[in-house]
Amino acid sequence: MEAEKAGASLDSLIAGFNSRISELQELVIARNMYPASSVTDLSAVDAAVKAMELQVQAIKDRVRDETLAIPKAKKLIDASLKQQRKLKDMSVYAPTHVPERMSMLNLDTNRCLFPESSQQNTGSGTFNLDEDPAPPPPPPPKEKKGRSTPPLWFISTEELDSLSSYMRGRLTLEKVNAAINDMATYAEANYQLIAAPKKNVAGDRWEKALEIRDIAMHEAVKGKHFFLETDMKGPSLKLDNTGKAILTVLRHLGRVNETRIGHHRVIILLKPH
Repeated sequence: MEAEKAGASLDSLIAGFNSRISELQELVIARNMYPASSVTDLSAVDAAVKAMELQVQAIKDRVRDETLAIPKAKKLIDASLKQQRKLKDMSVYAPTHVPERMSMLNLDTNRCLFPESSQQNTGSGTFNLDEDPAPPPPPPPKEKKGRSTPPLWFISTEELDSLSSYMRGRLTLEKVNAAINDMATYAEANYQLIAAPKKNVAGDRWEKALEIRDIAMHEAVKGKHFFLETDMKGPSLKLDNTGKAILTVLRHLGRVNETRIGHHRVIILLKPH
């Protein structure tokens, strides 16, 4: 429609120029009756006519270029609208606030995995050579090359709304997805504890590292991302009524599975179906 309006305006403009040119041609014919006195004026008229012809041609070229650009602009607008719809659909699966995973992970691993330099000095403790040496700890479970980080399988509004009001309670999409982020952080911290060599694990954490390694070798957990119930210390997922309700919802939606190994309650991260 805009191209048709531009074409009509161009036709009107060209008609005006043609009318003007006709008038100038008539003046040229009239002045040819006195060629001796009208040579200078005719040269000026000819120059003006040529300048107007160039302007008309430039206008035609510009209108043609704009007309050719209209389909491309429409395609670009359609592609932008499709991308906007995709981003809108993706935003449903992301919480409005995602805590920084690595900030908490680095704080925990730096504090718990690496002992202070004073503890690493040989003079900081004494050794009893008469005691029998303790048996070597079991090696950490072998991990596949290219092991991925714990996934963040957030839930959608539709999944939360599909739950009964009794199960959903006062839980919101933001609370549940923030808890999923915490679970990935716990699982990553456990993997770091499994993979860390003994010299980099603080003395008070070595016992837990051995327990985590034993759990990781269990058939129900092997090769999967997991964390313990005792790891639920926030900031969003805690071992309270809200945290238990979140685990119930995620277990119902197929995001987690639970098993008991020894005296530990182990939560395993699952890929949603």
